[in-house]
Amino acid sequence: MEDNYIHKGKRRQLVDLMRDKGITDSKVLDAMNQVPRHLFLDSSFLEHAYKNKAFPIGADQTISHPFTVAFQSQLLELKAGDKVLEIGTGSGYQCAVLLEMKAQVYTIERQNELYKKTNLLFRKLNYRPRKYVFGDGYKGLPEEAPFDSIIVTCGAPEIPQTLLGQLKIGGRLVIPVGSDPQIMTLIVRESATDFSKETFGEFRFVPFLGGKN
Repeated sequence: MEDNYIHKGKRRQLVDLMRDKGITDSKVLDAMNQVPRHLFLDSSFLEHAYKNKAFPIGADQTISHPFTVAFQSQLLELKAGDKVLEIGTGSGYQCAVLLEMKAQVYTIERQNELYKKTNLLFRKLNYRPRKYVFGDGYKGLPEEAPFDSIIVTCGAPEIPQTLLGQLKIGGRLVIPVGSDPQIMTLIVRESATDFSKETFGEFRFVPFLGGKN
């Protein structure tokens, strides 16, 4: 699994593009400069790995645009050691970025084919989420709650109450809400019962489905 100076040069260019597009969190930019995105893609897309494009990864899923990954990661406002729940592991790229940001990541994937494939990749690349679960993202991980942040990488028709209940006070939920396109939404838990909400424009995601497959 090669990661050579050409790949690293293209990563630097991608990071410069993210900066030009308004990403200012140095932790996000540094993390994206470390993660070999080309290794999270099918080999037929290798030449295009560091373009700001989404690609299919099997099981009707995609790896998100790098800008989407950067934007969601920035909204989390992570500190080293923060406990993060990711809904929709997919290719594992977003999880790898969070791990490079020194988060403790708990991640759930509902597609068994992707779960197995990404588990293998994590092992090869030495990325170690705190917990990697084959399961239903709508349920979250109540046994590990509460979380500093929750990130959802698929489009939800509405905000799941189960996930809100798994946030710490002060915790942040970043989730795309609605049908195609979705509205990127940030929910902050202000108290046991109060939540604030902010929206950030249109994005496109595969749908957030319940159950596991």
